[in-house]
Formats: sequence, structure tokens, C-alpha cells
Amino acid sequence: MAEITAALVKDLREKSGVGMMDCKKALQETNGDIDAAIDWLRAKGLSKAAKKADRAAAEGLVAVAVRGDGAGMTAAAVEVNAETDFVARNELFQTAAREIAIAALDVADDVTAVQQAKTAKGEVVQDVLTHLIATIGENMMARRSKKFVVAKGAIASYVHNAIAPDLGRMGVLVAIEGEGDQAKLAEVGKKIAMHVAATNPMSLSTDDLDPAAVEKEKAIFSEQAAASGKPPGVVEKMVEGRLRKFYEEVVLLKQAFVMNPDQTIEQLVADVAKETGSPVKVAGFVRLALGEGVEKKTDDFAAEVAAMTNA
Repeated sequence: MAEITAALVKDLREKSGVGMMDCKKALQETNGDIDAAIDWLRAKGLSKAAKKADRAAAEGLVAVAVRGDGAGMTAAAVEVNAETDFVARNELFQTAAREIAIAALDVADDVTAVQQAKTAKGEVVQDVLTHLIATIGENMMARRSKKFVVAKGAIASYVHNAIAPDLGRMGVLVAIEGEGDQAKLAEVGKKIAMHVAATNPMSLSTDDLDPAAVEKEKAIFSEQAAASGKPPGVVEKMVEGRLRKFYEEVVLLKQAFVMNPDQTIEQLVADVAKETGSPVKVAGFVRLALGEGVEKKTDDFAAEVAAMTNA
């Protein structure tokens, strides 16, 4: 039998778009013949997955997984995309999304690492998706992921528009550090996660805000204030006031808590610290909403006809 080298497997993967293990199997079955291996993959219905790889996948599910680790926790959220909302209700797809989120708990905080991670069944995530593409007939991908690890404290999850446990169109994780009662920290974390789902903050703190975004807002506020005709000193204070208002709108810790608008998230956390008798800190959050940033292709026949008429 011909030697099945890594380079040969890589070559077949690039030509077929099929997972590494299936490529290796195909080459073994065809004694290393690339063309025969491609035909073998086609016969198994696997190579058609490659033909779907350029199609927009903006539907699917966001899956979350949370694991207790003694005094701390580990959690992950993964966006697994497909082409249609119909697939999100497919049990095979739902099972795969859950398995991928669980696999993400034990790899680096990086979607590439998640794609190459192994599920509890020992299957590589990317290969699992490749098999699903062949079975269901839609392009799929693990597009985004985020992982948090808290040595002492809790990580709360919230799934908005859930269609099954830990699966939905939006997933939120909030990591809380603290040595107090873990159940209490998880409870407040869940409330903050629901708040994040509703308000979509840009950052955790003012220090985390994108400087470019701050400068853009500052320039707009400065122009607006200058147009008022007020003295420079007054204009400066007007800009400071509007920037402060901007922070209150987009920074999580500065936002008014949706469940109690008289209290900011920062004040909520401070109150919990008093209740638990130890420092409490929001270490991070993530809000993954399905399809964010994916350009969805639409068939606008009226526009096409108009373009043809004007040509």
C-alpha cells in the first residue's frame, strides 16, 4: 500500500473541502490515488460539502456550556452557523452545537482552536460539521466563540430566544470573580447577563472602550457644542457632560440596571460585595447574537430588472 503522508492528506483536503480523517480514509481506500479518493468521497456524499462552503451561513444557533470547577467555573459560548432557520430545529444540528460548546471548554479561547477541538466522542469539530453538511445539505461553520475561566467565583449564562436548553439565537456569558457564596454570585451574574442581552454594551469599563469610537463621539459632541455659540469653557463642559452620558449608554458598569433603573451595574456589584462580605468584580462578558456581521444574500428580482432596463 502507498504511504499516506500528511502532505497527501492535506492536498486532498484542499481539493475536496472534506475533513482530515475522511481524506485519510479515502486515500487508504484508494491506495493513495488522489483522483480516485475524490471519487470515493463523492460516492460517500462527503465532497458535496465543499461546494456549499461559499454560501452565506447566517442562521443556526448560539450554544453555551458552563462547568463548575470547585470554587470556580469555566464557560464557553459558540456561534454555529447554517444557512436556514429550519436547520436550527434539526436535532442532529442541535446535538452538534451542544457538543461543540462543551468541547470549547477545554481548548484555548479562540474559534480556530474550537474548530480543531475534539468532542466527547473523540470527533474533530470541523469533521463533525463536514459530516452534517453532507447529511443536511447546507453550509455550516463554527464562526465565533468565547471562553471564560474564573478561579474563584461564578460564570452565568443566559440564552435569549431559546429553542432548547442552552441553545438559541443569542447567548450571553458574564464572569464574576469573588470569594463569597457562589450561588449568590451566579444569581447576580444571571441578572447582569439578561441586562447585557437587552442593552448590548460596547465594553465592560470606560478603559475598555475603543479609543477610535471615543474620539469619533468626542468630535461630534465638540462640533455640536461649538455650534451653540457658548464660550470655550462652557463648550468644554458641554462636551464632558455628553461624553459622560455616552459612557452611561454604552459601558456596562456605567449603565442603569434594566431591572432597577435607579441603580447602575457598578452599584449592583458593590451591593453584592457588601452582602457576601468580600470583593466582587465583573471580570468580563460576551454577547453573541446569531448572524451579526454576516452579509446575507438576497434575491432582489425587481432591482435586477431595473438594472437590466437601465443598462
